[in-house]
Amino acid sequence: MKVNILEAKNPLSKLVKAAVAGEEVIIASNREPQVRLSPCVVSPGLCHWGILAGQFEVTDAAFSDEVDLEVSRQFGVW
Repeated sequence: MKVNILEAKNPLSKLVKAAVAGEEVIIASNREPQVRLSPCVVSPGLCHWGILAGQFEVTDAAFSDEVDLEVSRQFGVW
């Protein structure tokens, strides 16, 4: 489907739905194609929070006063 920019203003949501459904939607200006609407593709990678839940042991030892003191000594901050 090819529509002019002025024609695309009002039915934009319909054009987006058509693109998501797989139809090729091209918006033109002065009969020259300017843009093509296409659906966004979600990558199958890390797509939600908690995907690594239970994979690691959380320890508070890294946040102790002793560790803070040692880091301060190593960086000459104390």
